[in-house]
Amino acid sequence: MRNFRAGLLTAATWVIALLFFFPIAWMVFTSFKTESAAASIPPTIVTTLSLDNYVAVFERGMGSYLINSFTSSISSTLIVLLLAIPCAYGLSVRPIKKVKDVLFFFISTRFLPVAASIIPVYFILLTLGLLDNITVLSWLYVAINLPIAIWMMRSFFNEVPVEIIEAAQIDGANLRTELVRVVLPIVVPGVAAVALICFIFSWNEYFLATILTTDTARTVPPFLASFVDGRGQFLAVLSAASTIAVLPVVLAGWLAQKQLVRGLAMGAVK
Repeated sequence: MRNFRAGLLTAATWVIALLFFFPIAWMVFTSFKTESAAASIPPTIVTTLSLDNYVAVFERGMGSYLINSFTSSISSTLIVLLLAIPCAYGLSVRPIKKVKDVLFFFISTRFLPVAASIIPVYFILLTLGLLDNITVLSWLYVAINLPIAIWMMRSFFNEVPVEIIEAAQIDGANLRTELVRVVLPIVVPGVAAVALICFIFSWNEYFLATILTTDTARTVPPFLASFVDGRGQFLAVLSAASTIAVLPVVLAGWLAQKQLVRGLAMGAVK
Protein backbone atom coordinates (compact mmCIF):
# COMPACT_ATOMS: atom_id res chain seq x y z
CA MET A 1 0.00 0.00 0.00
CA ARG A 2 2.85 2.35 0.84
CA ASN A 3 4.54 1.67 -2.51
CA PHE A 4 1.25 2.33 -4.31
CA ARG A 5 0.86 5.71 -2.59
CA ALA A 6 4.47 6.61 -3.38
CA GLY A 7 3.96 5.69 -7.03
CA LEU A 8 0.72 7.64 -7.20
CA LEU A 9 2.41 10.69 -5.67
CA THR A 10 5.28 10.42 -8.16
CA ALA A 11 2.87 10.17 -11.08
CA ALA A 12 0.86 13.15 -9.83
CA THR A 13 4.06 15.15 -9.44
CA TRP A 14 5.09 14.39 -13.03
CA VAL A 15 1.65 15.37 -14.32
CA ILE A 16 1.74 18.69 -12.48
CA ALA A 17 5.31 19.36 -13.68
CA LEU A 18 4.35 18.63 -17.29
CA LEU A 19 1.32 20.91 -17.02
CA PHE A 20 3.57 23.76 -15.88
CA PHE A 21 6.20 22.97 -18.51
CA PHE A 22 3.82 22.54 -21.44
CA PRO A 23 3.27 26.28 -22.18
CA ILE A 24 7.03 26.82 -22.34
CA ALA A 25 7.53 23.79 -24.57
CA TRP A 26 4.71 24.97 -26.82
CA MET A 27 6.27 28.43 -27.02
CA VAL A 28 9.61 26.98 -28.10
CA PHE A 29 7.87 24.74 -30.67
CA THR A 30 5.85 27.69 -32.01
CA SER A 31 9.03 29.73 -32.46
CA PHE A 32 10.09 27.41 -35.28
CA LYS A 33 6.75 27.62 -37.13
CA THR A 34 5.62 30.00 -39.83
CA GLU A 35 3.20 32.76 -38.83
CA SER A 36 0.30 31.07 -40.62
CA ALA A 37 0.97 27.75 -38.87
CA ALA A 38 1.36 29.47 -35.50
CA ALA A 39 -2.01 31.22 -35.83
CA SER A 40 -3.93 28.25 -37.23
CA ILE A 41 -6.98 26.91 -35.37
CA PRO A 42 -6.88 24.09 -34.44
CA PRO A 43 -3.12 24.22 -33.78
CA THR A 44 -0.91 22.35 -36.22
CA ILE A 45 1.51 19.75 -34.93
CA VAL A 46 3.04 18.54 -38.18
CA THR A 47 4.42 21.57 -40.01
CA THR A 48 7.57 22.98 -41.58
CA LEU A 49 10.11 24.20 -39.03
CA SER A 50 12.84 26.78 -39.61
CA LEU A 51 15.05 29.35 -37.90
CA ASP A 52 13.62 32.27 -39.88
CA ASN A 53 11.87 33.73 -36.84
CA TYR A 54 15.11 33.91 -34.87
CA VAL A 55 16.81 35.66 -37.77
CA ALA A 56 13.90 38.12 -37.98
CA VAL A 57 14.13 38.85 -34.24
CA PHE A 58 17.77 39.89 -34.43
CA GLU A 59 17.19 41.80 -37.66
CA ARG A 60 14.65 43.80 -35.67
CA GLY A 61 17.39 44.77 -33.22
CA MET A 62 16.94 42.41 -30.28
CA GLY A 63 20.69 42.28 -29.72
CA SER A 64 20.81 45.84 -28.36
CA TYR A 65 17.84 45.17 -26.06
CA LEU A 66 19.57 42.07 -24.70
CA ILE A 67 22.70 44.11 -23.99
CA ASN A 68 20.62 46.68 -22.10
CA SER A 69 18.90 43.96 -20.08
CA PHE A 70 22.21 42.30 -19.20
CA THR A 71 23.76 45.64 -18.28
CA SER A 72 20.93 46.76 -16.01
CA SER A 73 20.30 43.35 -14.43
CA ILE A 74 23.91 42.36 -13.73
CA SER A 75 25.07 45.81 -12.58
CA SER A 76 22.06 46.31 -10.30
CA THR A 77 22.46 42.82 -8.82
CA LEU A 78 26.14 43.41 -8.04
CA ILE A 79 25.40 46.78 -6.41
CA VAL A 80 22.57 45.25 -4.38
CA LEU A 81 24.89 42.54 -3.07
CA LEU A 82 27.61 45.07 -2.19
CA LEU A 83 25.11 47.11 -0.18
CA ALA A 84 22.90 44.35 1.24
CA ILE A 85 25.63 42.05 2.60
CA PRO A 86 27.27 44.48 5.08
CA CYS A 87 23.91 46.01 5.98
CA ALA A 88 22.32 42.64 6.70
CA TYR A 89 25.40 41.51 8.61
CA GLY A 90 25.20 44.56 10.85
CA LEU A 91 21.51 43.92 11.49
CA SER A 92 22.06 40.24 12.21
CA VAL A 93 25.35 39.50 13.91
CA ARG A 94 25.86 42.96 15.38
CA PRO A 95 22.31 44.30 15.61
CA ILE A 96 21.58 47.91 16.41
CA LYS A 97 18.89 49.16 18.78
CA LYS A 98 15.32 48.80 17.54
CA VAL A 99 16.44 46.50 14.72
CA LYS A 100 12.84 45.51 14.01
CA ASP A 101 11.96 49.12 13.28
CA VAL A 102 14.84 49.35 10.84
CA LEU A 103 13.79 46.16 9.07
CA PHE A 104 10.21 47.36 8.90
CA PHE A 105 11.38 50.61 7.32
CA PHE A 106 13.27 48.69 4.64
CA ILE A 107 10.34 46.46 3.73
CA SER A 108 7.86 49.35 3.95
CA THR A 109 9.53 50.88 0.91
CA ARG A 110 7.92 48.06 -1.06
CA PHE A 111 4.41 48.85 0.19
CA LEU A 112 3.95 51.69 -2.31
CA PRO A 113 3.16 50.41 -5.82
CA VAL A 114 5.64 51.49 -8.46
CA ALA A 115 2.79 53.00 -10.46
CA ALA A 116 2.00 55.37 -7.59
CA SER A 117 5.52 56.88 -7.64
CA ILE A 118 6.16 56.88 -11.37
CA ILE A 119 4.90 60.45 -12.02
CA PRO A 120 7.34 62.25 -9.66
CA VAL A 121 10.16 59.94 -10.75
CA TYR A 122 9.40 60.65 -14.40
CA PHE A 123 9.37 64.43 -13.98
CA ILE A 124 12.54 64.43 -11.88
CA LEU A 125 14.37 62.45 -14.56
CA LEU A 126 12.85 64.64 -17.28
CA THR A 127 14.07 67.80 -15.55
CA LEU A 128 17.56 66.35 -15.09
CA GLY A 129 17.68 65.03 -18.66
CA LEU A 130 18.13 61.45 -17.45
CA LEU A 131 15.28 59.71 -19.26
CA ASP A 132 16.24 56.78 -21.47
CA ASN A 133 19.41 56.22 -19.44
CA ILE A 134 20.53 52.68 -18.66
CA THR A 135 22.52 53.80 -15.60
CA VAL A 136 19.47 55.46 -14.04
CA LEU A 137 17.36 52.38 -14.78
CA SER A 138 19.96 50.19 -13.07
CA TRP A 139 19.91 52.33 -9.92
CA LEU A 140 16.12 52.20 -9.83
CA TYR A 141 16.37 48.41 -9.92
CA VAL A 142 18.82 48.64 -7.01
CA ALA A 143 16.28 50.65 -5.00
CA ILE A 144 13.57 48.09 -5.77
CA ASN A 145 15.58 44.96 -4.94
CA LEU A 146 17.67 46.20 -2.01
CA PRO A 147 15.02 45.83 0.75
CA ILE A 148 14.26 42.22 -0.21
CA ALA A 149 17.97 41.41 -0.44
CA ILE A 150 18.63 42.82 3.04
CA TRP A 151 15.81 40.78 4.56
CA MET A 152 16.97 37.59 2.87
CA MET A 153 20.66 38.08 3.68
CA ARG A 154 19.84 38.83 7.33
CA SER A 155 17.96 35.54 7.50
CA PHE A 156 21.00 33.71 6.09
CA PHE A 157 23.38 35.42 8.52
CA ASN A 158 21.11 34.40 11.41
CA GLU A 159 21.83 30.78 10.48
CA VAL A 160 25.57 31.17 11.07
CA PRO A 161 26.59 29.66 14.44
CA VAL A 162 27.63 32.37 16.88
CA GLU A 163 30.49 30.16 18.09
CA ILE A 164 32.23 30.45 14.70
CA ILE A 165 32.11 34.24 14.82
CA GLU A 166 33.30 34.35 18.41
CA ALA A 167 36.21 32.03 17.55
CA ALA A 168 37.25 34.37 14.72
CA GLN A 169 37.09 37.36 17.07
CA ILE A 170 39.24 35.55 19.66
CA ASP A 171 41.80 34.86 16.91
CA GLY A 172 42.03 38.59 16.32
CA ALA A 173 39.91 38.94 13.18
CA ASN A 174 38.65 42.45 12.55
CA LEU A 175 35.14 43.15 11.25
CA ARG A 176 36.15 43.01 7.57
CA THR A 177 38.06 39.73 7.96
CA GLU A 178 35.26 38.30 10.07
CA LEU A 179 32.71 39.04 7.36
CA VAL A 180 34.72 38.27 4.22
CA ARG A 181 36.81 35.27 5.27
CA VAL A 182 34.69 33.61 7.94
CA VAL A 183 30.99 34.34 7.46
CA LEU A 184 30.58 34.83 3.71
CA PRO A 185 31.99 31.39 2.74
CA ILE A 186 29.32 29.84 4.97
CA VAL A 187 26.44 31.78 3.41
CA VAL A 188 27.56 31.47 -0.23
CA PRO A 189 24.36 29.51 -1.08
CA GLY A 190 22.33 32.36 0.35
CA VAL A 191 24.26 34.95 -1.65
CA ALA A 192 23.62 32.90 -4.79
CA ALA A 193 19.90 32.75 -4.02
CA VAL A 194 19.69 36.51 -3.43
CA ALA A 195 21.68 37.25 -6.59
CA LEU A 196 19.49 35.02 -8.72
CA ILE A 197 16.25 36.51 -7.37
CA CYS A 198 17.49 40.09 -7.87
CA PHE A 199 18.65 39.22 -11.40
CA ILE A 200 15.28 37.71 -12.28
CA PHE A 201 13.36 40.67 -10.87
CA SER A 202 15.51 43.11 -12.84
CA TRP A 203 15.46 41.06 -16.02
CA ASN A 204 11.66 40.73 -16.01
CA GLU A 205 10.87 44.31 -14.96
CA TYR A 206 8.49 45.87 -17.49
CA PHE A 207 6.81 48.95 -16.06
CA LEU A 208 9.80 51.22 -15.45
CA ALA A 209 11.54 50.07 -18.61
CA THR A 210 8.48 51.01 -20.64
CA ILE A 211 7.77 54.40 -19.06
CA LEU A 212 11.31 55.70 -18.54
CA THR A 213 12.99 54.50 -21.73
CA THR A 214 12.32 55.01 -25.41
CA ASP A 215 15.10 53.54 -27.52
CA THR A 216 18.66 53.80 -26.18
CA ALA A 217 18.06 52.14 -22.79
CA ARG A 218 15.03 50.00 -23.63
CA THR A 219 15.23 46.43 -22.34
CA VAL A 220 13.82 43.10 -23.51
CA PRO A 221 10.33 43.10 -21.85
CA PRO A 222 9.09 46.25 -23.67
CA PHE A 223 10.64 44.90 -26.86
CA LEU A 224 8.53 41.75 -26.58
CA ALA A 225 5.38 43.84 -26.28
CA SER A 226 6.20 45.54 -29.60
CA PHE A 227 5.26 42.35 -31.47
CA VAL A 228 1.60 42.96 -30.66
CA ASP A 229 0.35 45.98 -32.62
CA GLY A 230 -2.53 47.15 -34.75
CA ARG A 231 -1.65 44.74 -37.52
CA GLY A 232 -2.18 41.73 -35.26
CA GLN A 233 -0.20 39.36 -33.10
CA PHE A 234 2.94 37.92 -34.64
CA LEU A 235 2.93 34.74 -32.59
CA ALA A 236 5.81 32.90 -34.24
CA VAL A 237 8.27 35.80 -34.04
CA LEU A 238 7.06 36.66 -30.55
CA SER A 239 7.64 33.07 -29.46
CA ALA A 240 11.17 33.20 -30.84
CA ALA A 241 11.90 36.46 -29.01
CA SER A 242 10.37 35.10 -25.79
CA THR A 243 12.45 31.92 -26.04
CA ILE A 244 15.62 33.99 -26.31
CA ALA A 245 14.46 36.21 -23.44
CA VAL A 246 13.94 33.33 -20.99
CA LEU A 247 17.23 31.57 -21.80
CA PRO A 248 19.47 33.73 -19.55
CA VAL A 249 17.19 33.20 -16.56
CA VAL A 250 16.93 29.46 -17.21
CA LEU A 251 20.71 29.13 -17.60
CA ALA A 252 21.36 31.19 -14.47
CA GLY A 253 18.92 29.05 -12.49
CA TRP A 254 20.41 25.84 -13.87
CA LEU A 255 24.00 26.86 -13.06
CA ALA A 256 23.08 28.00 -9.55
CA GLN A 257 20.49 25.33 -8.75
CA LYS A 258 22.55 23.56 -6.09
CA GLN A 259 23.44 26.79 -4.35
CA LEU A 260 19.87 28.04 -4.74
CA VAL A 261 18.32 24.98 -3.11
CA ARG A 262 20.81 25.07 -0.26
CA GLY A 263 20.27 28.81 0.16
CA LEU A 264 16.52 28.58 0.36
CA ALA A 265 16.84 25.66 2.75
CA MET A 266 18.95 27.83 5.06
CA GLY A 267 15.87 29.81 5.95
CA ALA A 268 15.61 32.66 3.45
CA VAL A 269 11.88 32.11 3.02
CA LYS A 270 10.59 32.37 6.59
